[in-house]
Amino acid sequence: MDHGRRANGRGVVQSVISGFIPIWAVTAAGWGAGRTGVLGPRAQPVLARFAFTCAMPALLFLTLSQAPLRKVADPGVAVFALSLLLVFAAALLLCRLLWPMRPADRAVNAMAASYVNSANLGIPVALGVLGDTSFIAAAAVFQMLVVTPLIMVIIELDAYRSAPGRRRRLLQLPLRNPVIGSAAAGVAVSAAGWRLPGAVVQPLHMIGGAGVPTALFALGMSLNTRLVPDIKGLAERLVLVALKVAVQPAAAYALGRWAFGLDRHALLAVTLCAGLPTAQNAFVYAAEYRLRTDVARDAVVWSTLLSFGTLSLITWLLA
Repeated sequence: MDHGRRANGRGVVQSVISGFIPIWAVTAAGWGAGRTGVLGPRAQPVLARFAFTCAMPALLFLTLSQAPLRKVADPGVAVFALSLLLVFAAALLLCRLLWPMRPADRAVNAMAASYVNSANLGIPVALGVLGDTSFIAAAAVFQMLVVTPLIMVIIELDAYRSAPGRRRRLLQLPLRNPVIGSAAAGVAVSAAGWRLPGAVVQPLHMIGGAGVPTALFALGMSLNTRLVPDIKGLAERLVLVALKVAVQPAAAYALGRWAFGLDRHALLAVTLCAGLPTAQNAFVYAAEYRLRTDVARDAVVWSTLLSFGTLSLITWLLA
């Protein structure tokens, strides 16, 4: 039994490493480009904007248009959703009580504390540990379908709070915001049961495939700015990262075991998914709306570093 656990532990570490290597490689390449200035002084915001307005919407549309939305109703996904929303709400409240900031920045901070990296890290970890990606895919659909629009609405309400026709602007959000618009279009295609032709899917797949590396590259370029926060900023980051890598998986485990009675495999899946680090989307959204990017950036980097250990520990304990 000990031999089996040790062998499984080695497999877990290898799976986690396989997910981390491309993340750090692309981020390091971005850091090098920013350090040398080879792309010029405006490259970082342009890359972040490309990810937000072009690549991520294409990826969202394809994912949701091809996703069986009924899987979102799975009990395990419900546990993941509850743990995410609880941590999201806790982060919003803590940011309001402890660090005065505008609502849009609170929304990005709450995203940094709860929105998991389900794509480029979640998929290889799920394959290596769970043996398939069905649960992580369903969890990703919930994030895209529910959490992303929620964050966008909070940001938009704050960004345009003094603009005329505020209510009309909110109703027009799916038309103005490429992230929400692409998600709504993808859901509509999936609900209608349409199969998109290859001539449509292939270019969207090419553009969408650039989303994650572009966001990571822009994130790496931003690491050339000041990295050492003051005491107040350090406390803010530590709280958000602790919520992400410790509180969220603990909440998912507690809900899954004692409230929903999940079996062992489902409990591992939901806890592992909840323990994934912050997605780089938080940084991209902050950059797009000219909000504070340093906290989101550091949450992505710090939670990714720490989750190497926490994901391995979760799997070793529950597998």
